[in-house]
Amino acid sequence: MINRIRDIRLQKGLTLADVAATCQPPTTAQTIGRLETGMRNLSLTWMNRIAAALEVEPELLLRSEGGEPPRIVAVLGEQGAEAARGDIEPVLPSALSTGAPWLVLVVEASCGEYRAGDQVWLRQYPPEDAARLVNRDVFAPRPAGRFAFGRLLDQEEGQIVLLPPASGQRRIAVEHPPWLAVAEMLVRKL
Repeated sequence: MINRIRDIRLQKGLTLADVAATCQPPTTAQTIGRLETGMRNLSLTWMNRIAAALEVEPELLLRSEGGEPPRIVAVLGEQGAEAARGDIEPVLPSALSTGAPWLVLVVEASCGEYRAGDQVWLRQYPPEDAARLVNRDVFAPRPAGRFAFGRLLDQEEGQIVLLPPASGQRRIAVEHPPWLAVAEMLVRKL
């Protein structure tokens, strides 16, 4: 059975020991290594334990044998493009994180740094988290089925203030939004 445990672990910046310690009950780094390489069978029980430790859905650990998966082939650094340090299969950031739901804002017309055709992927948070989202691009519902999007400038007593991305627009105050969504990923076709 082909698995993606190593790929996911590396993209999350975790060591074998980190995953082993996070498993419930804890196990050894050697056991995780054997499961990664296929030297030990990945049972359903192990799959659930490792998925919980990596904070992903269990099915994300498995890869189909048919079709060629995408590969990280190079790394762009200060010295230019260099060969990747190993054979790693990329996993979408949306699949790596769990918790708050994702929302997607589609850009139809260029606005500030956003271009027509962009998708802004946002993570939804309760309004109590507004203080830690200051200076981030935020999407918030307004009355009558409308929305506001812009840089979160201020938050106090149930009101947030956003600066829209297009230049020359006035600040928008949103009273008691039921939730906020912060921009975490930009998808742009080249």
